[in-house]
Amino acid sequence: MSPFTGSTPRTGQWQHLRLTVDDGVATVTLARPEKLNALTFGAYADLRDLLAELSRERAVRALVLGGEGRGFCSGGDVDEIIGATLAMDTSQLLDFNRMTGQVVRALRECPFPVIAAVHGVAAGAGAVLALAADFRVADPSSRFAFLFTKVGLSGGDMGAAYLLPRVVGLGHATRLLMLGEPVRAHEAERIGLISELAEEGRAAEAADTLARRLADGPALAYAQTKALLTAELDMPLAAAVELDAATQALLMNGEDYAEFHASFTEKRPPKWQGR
Repeated sequence: MSPFTGSTPRTGQWQHLRLTVDDGVATVTLARPEKLNALTFGAYADLRDLLAELSRERAVRALVLGGEGRGFCSGGDVDEIIGATLAMDTSQLLDFNRMTGQVVRALRECPFPVIAAVHGVAAGAGAVLALAADFRVADPSSRFAFLFTKVGLSGGDMGAAYLLPRVVGLGHATRLLMLGEPVRAHEAERIGLISELAEEGRAAEAADTLARRLADGPALAYAQTKALLTAELDMPLAAAVELDAATQALLMNGEDYAEFHASFTEKRPPKWQGR
């Protein structure tokens, strides 16, 4: 995302989520615990806009996305979204569905790694938010459910039919998206949906530990790795290796590459600058 912005001021307070930033690590918490952090129109829009702001500012080097209370996110609010969409025309529905997709794109395109800290339920849109993260750290009691067919909609919502087969394979993705049945943490880990299985009740702590490790590392190298992982999903090999070559040539002119050599020669830890 471009760091250039117009005259719009930085958002001072977000209505539908909590944000803290500490030493390069942003923690974003979905904060509707009484509704299992069910998403509203405003929550989607806040997530989209927040990720754009953080990407422009370039002060964040890792982000943890979590949920307050008993679960990560139960998906779209039945009353505030499903009920409201029944009264919308096709143009309005297209605008809404495009907005939810923009949240997923923002998670994939932001220049810092995103870690989903999952406890309890991650269902519907909540499961897709976790899927769109770079890492998913989960409690053993957590469960994922892609519920879209359960409400009469396509399982390919918000990019799920694009992302999920690339994470767990076509066979598992077909089962999860068509049947909409919950998959518990140990099964999710077995099929590759979970990056790290934390101890019970400690997913947020484990996610923060991973975020600190990433924030202390070579931020530009991580950003370019993430960009290549996303860009090369649909590229032929020849185009992918050419893009890899161009990216490495640029990074070899960077300060972090020279810093590694200096630190190796001087037998000390590198001091990464993200440049």
